[in-house]
Amino acid sequence: MSPFLNTSSNPVSPRQVSPPPRPSSTPFLRPENHCADDCGIGSSDYDSDSELYDSASTVFLDRPSAAFEELPIEVNEAILDHLFGYRVSATSGSAMRISSVTRSWGTALRHSRRRELTELALVNRTWRVLIQQRLYRHVKLKATVESLEEAMVHFAEHEHLKNYVKHIEIWFPVFQPAYDPLAVPTTLTLPTVTSDGLTNAVYTLPKNNCTLEEAFRFVAHALPQATVLTLEGGERRKAPMVVHFHPGLGPRPLPVLDSIQTLVTKGQWNLMREDRDFATVLGALPNLVEWQASYHKPKSKSYITMSEFLPYLPNHLTNLNICLESDYRWEGVTPSFYTKVTQRTHICVRMAACLPALEHFAYTGRVCHQFFDVAARICDPRVTKLKSVDLTVKNCCRHVANIHESGSGIQDMGFIEAFERLVYSAVRALDKLKQVQYLRIRFMDLDSVLPPLNPYFLMRDGKCSGVWSEAIVREMARVRPENSFAELSETFGDVVYNKEGRMVIAPEYPRTKITSLKLSNYRSLATRITIQ
Repeated sequence: MSPFLNTSSNPVSPRQVSPPPRPSSTPFLRPENHCADDCGIGSSDYDSDSELYDSASTVFLDRPSAAFEELPIEVNEAILDHLFGYRVSATSGSAMRISSVTRSWGTALRHSRRRELTELALVNRTWRVLIQQRLYRHVKLKATVESLEEAMVHFAEHEHLKNYVKHIEIWFPVFQPAYDPLAVPTTLTLPTVTSDGLTNAVYTLPKNNCTLEEAFRFVAHALPQATVLTLEGGERRKAPMVVHFHPGLGPRPLPVLDSIQTLVTKGQWNLMREDRDFATVLGALPNLVEWQASYHKPKSKSYITMSEFLPYLPNHLTNLNICLESDYRWEGVTPSFYTKVTQRTHICVRMAACLPALEHFAYTGRVCHQFFDVAARICDPRVTKLKSVDLTVKNCCRHVANIHESGSGIQDMGFIEAFERLVYSAVRALDKLKQVQYLRIRFMDLDSVLPPLNPYFLMRDGKCSGVWSEAIVREMARVRPENSFAELSETFGDVVYNKEGRMVIAPEYPRTKITSLKLSNYRSLATRITIQ
């Protein structure tokens, strides 16, 4: 059995679709097929005898039948798309447009490995190729020596399958069950649900993980057509870093992967921690175009190490997506770990320095108006290539005398004012960032007292929506007079308090997203005054 057929992701059960019954009033006894000639489908779709009934003379008209294997490739593709789900080529223009920066490759389509779907490859030769292309397009492997060896043997025995793999995902385990905990000095006890109920299971560090060099060598030799590489470093407290090279061999270049165009690093702290680690990994990807880097947990070292390496990004990289914090919740005060960051670096200035060479930039974490201030100062409007900017704001980094005034949320006016400065600076920077056609700045709070009022600003296709003030509107009219705001409402609507003391928008939450949020109205929320 193939090592890839046991892992399922988003399984889709096949459905049998029967033609609807004809009304009793119709003189035709068989469904019509008006597009048979145009689509190349024979008239034997519903009758093996290939007979059509004429309504006037009821004379049978014989037509040549079309074998199932003779159906156009587009028809076969449409049938399989209905069963498996639609796919997009990893190298197509639609996969590399602006939206690719705002979505994660971690949610990219992996086709179901269910047995009933894999057996469809036995229908005919055409389906065998089309189904194998879908099954092997995105392959996920465990980064152990045994797993890579098994995969290597599998592709060696089935040479034609290796060219179908476009996205290879390799995840490194960070612990494994300890069968003899007394013999292992480094153990971890975690609550685990078993058939007997909740128990404490003992785990230890894995001993059979492959090195990063071995993983790259496997991709280089076994998957020459892969264009997307995902590396998952894992998540656990004080997890060890993934070993790049065997001990005693010393650092050296990794095997070069010429075909890889997109790199996705999840749990990046376990993959790369120093400038040398970043340089080693990216140096092995000479044709890299897009890099999506994310960390599982916020920590000062993530901000510091990422900030230190950003000025040394390779010139051929055009799409960059960085996620440093993704819990999407407001905070009462800025956490203490970020104080360590501010003493070493300013992430906003570092990120702005790499914008001139990029086309698409997305970021999730702490950011302030200085990001756009610096970008506008260093970008040359005659040569800038930047087309889209997408920021998800955890909090706005700002210096305040009282630490208790450094929180976030729609009821924190210090944060709202910092968010306004961020949006205003972004609009003003459009004067220099001539090519930017997509700009989104948003604050996401899963615990918001009024989720529809989470502040955001969006500029797309010449239309603006979200937060606004007189200053923002005037600046937009100056830098992009062709742009317009979809709506400029003076109020949020009727915000009242229900019997439980919680704020609600009366009479109920809006059915559509609020497109106009006047920033001065947030002051009423902070002082708990009902907005009329």
